[in-house]
Amino acid sequence: MKDTSAKIYIAGHRGMVGSAIKRRLEQAGYANFVERSSAELDLRDQAAVNRFFETEKPTFVFLAAAKVGGILANNTYKADFIYDNLMIESNIIHAAHKSGVEKLLFLGSSCIYPKLAEQPLKEEYLLTGLLEPTNEPYAIAKIAGIKLCDAYRDQYGCNFISVMPTNLYGPNDNYDLNNSHVLPALIRKFHTAKKNGVEEVTMWGTGSPKREFLHVDDLADACYFLMQYYNEPGLVNIGTGTDIAILDLARTIKEVVGYQGQITNDLSKPDGTPRKLMNVDKLKRFGWSASIELETGIRSVYEGLTNKDWY
Repeated sequence: MKDTSAKIYIAGHRGMVGSAIKRRLEQAGYANFVERSSAELDLRDQAAVNRFFETEKPTFVFLAAAKVGGILANNTYKADFIYDNLMIESNIIHAAHKSGVEKLLFLGSSCIYPKLAEQPLKEEYLLTGLLEPTNEPYAIAKIAGIKLCDAYRDQYGCNFISVMPTNLYGPNDNYDLNNSHVLPALIRKFHTAKKNGVEEVTMWGTGSPKREFLHVDDLADACYFLMQYYNEPGLVNIGTGTDIAILDLARTIKEVVGYQGQITNDLSKPDGTPRKLMNVDKLKRFGWSASIELETGIRSVYEGLTNKDWY
């Protein structure tokens, strides 16, 4: 990606990941973006996607579009999650091949790894065990995306690469308490408790499970880096290589928000998976490491929430 005038298509450019990738590219001097909203282009429609690629002929593609949701949505709408994601990635990857895209980056998810895989999660653990049942359809679709990229590389010589980010947070995150992830949910809970003078915030479980969190701007920087320097089959984990207990995360967010009340634990609720940490040795060998420290990242995110209706 040396030519800053090259045409770039970011599928999912309005989402947290896609918008971060666009910001990073703009910082690097890229300005020739071709954009379509989901209302303008249904990525599940093969004929429409083919017409789009034939007409626009982007040079580089970032495939960040996906149907996403929390555990409840994944477990309830299993057919929608596997069908929509299979169609989106299949249509884009095939059309990218047919239209002569120079390079494509496919974004997956850490849920591709087996439920009981050894920690930290290495790239070679893919397909070595059973998946977490609640999000298996979504995970299978993402695994298919990795294999599509590798198959088009093998058969047609396409330079299509795959990356697997860890848990993300940052601008344009989802703060809906019914289906958001733990970090944004805790930010909203502590802020609302502070605003309303509530004396305690209740957390599910013991708070002992550990999770890894990567600022989406770091992810975008890693994607830009890999689009320049990584040209191999398989996948690359993108993470920090460090994790934090959920209770310690809550204490950090409490301090950032300035909440003075107590944290209590609802021990009737489950803890979930004890640990889910990415091994990022492969990415470090290529020369990239995360740079946004967790508390600094949370603080910047919180300071940018003043336009939210619940703030």
